Amino acid sequence: MPTLENVAFKLENGPFVPEHFHVTEVGMVTKNFIDCGGVIRTERTINFQLWNADDFEHRLKPAKLLNIIRLSEEKLGIEDAEIEVEYQGQTIGKYALAFDGTNFILQNKTTACLAQDACGIPPRKIKRNLDELSVNQDTSCTPGGGCC
Repeated sequence: MPTLENVAFKLENGPFVPEHFHVTEVGMVTKNFIDCGGVIRTERTINFQLWNADDFEHRLKPAKLLNIIRLSEEKLGIEDAEIEVEYQGQTIGKYALAFDGTNFILQNKTTACLAQDACGIPPRKIKRNLDELSVNQDTSCTPGGGCC
């Protein structure tokens, strides 16, 4: 990041976060919860919040962002953890973070059941086309022959 001239965030589906964004929060978020299978879990994420104000001339430079990160690590004792970015769309969205060498990419996140064996949800079946299945070229079908 020190070699970048600008800090840019881009949504996974293409649009950029406006250049005049602010980083309004950096923090370590700890979530203690119980899943639907009764297992107690703890998740820790580093949370960045991006915000757009009406100061259209504002630009966050890489050195300033690094200073914000260093200060957060020092004052909050932030440890290595998954990074999550909050950004305002129609509502506050939470995104995973990737970097493509030039831009930070806000990746869509999805929910999932952490205790699928306890939920009663049947395993997902793999759909295949019939032409993908290997068929024995022998026209006779014998028990255990695998043709039917």
